[in-house]
Amino acid sequence: MKADIARSAIKRAAQSLFATRGVDAVSVRDILTAAGQRNGASLHYYFGSKDDLVTQLVIDGARLIDERRNSMLDALEADGGPTTLEQVMEILILPSTALAEDQEGEGDYLRFISTFSMQNRAALDAIVADGWNRGYQRCLNHIRRLSPAPPEVLERRLVFLSIGLRAILTAREGAVAGSPDHPFWGPAATLEALTATLVNIVSPS
Repeated sequence: MKADIARSAIKRAAQSLFATRGVDAVSVRDILTAAGQRNGASLHYYFGSKDDLVTQLVIDGARLIDERRNSMLDALEADGGPTTLEQVMEILILPSTALAEDQEGEGDYLRFISTFSMQNRAALDAIVADGWNRGYQRCLNHIRRLSPAPPEVLERRLVFLSIGLRAILTAREGAVAGSPDHPFWGPAATLEALTATLVNIVSPS
């Protein structure tokens, strides 16, 4: 139990620091101090190295999002769906919200991923690879099936969709984490508007 508490404290502290300062700017000592760990070897004991800790954090969040997406898709596909682009966009959006470890808040996973991606995209891609994005790929296949846009146009727009979705949800995470009742990002209508926006991206103009 004590070991689990220490591991969780280190992970939470590291992810928060990585989200605000970037992986490269955070030292092992910074992490242990923020986690309240007096044993200077505890990070290495529990995770091996800072790089191993980064890998674990990336996988933890990616797995959670992927499992949520696959669960939602399984339920819809069992009933013959998804039948609309709106349904697919909701599956892309909703699993990437409320990612706090204690399930009571937004957390800082998306901000961590965004800063890590800007610093070392190759490392992020190598960690995720094809292991934790099956739900995302399933969503893309449903978009290809449902969108009336010509294939050559659609593939270009799917790139815009991917970049825009991450940037928007990252901005939302930061705003809501600091103010749960944020006047713009807090209301459910904002996510509904985002769903409509994403549908428009993959629909012919």
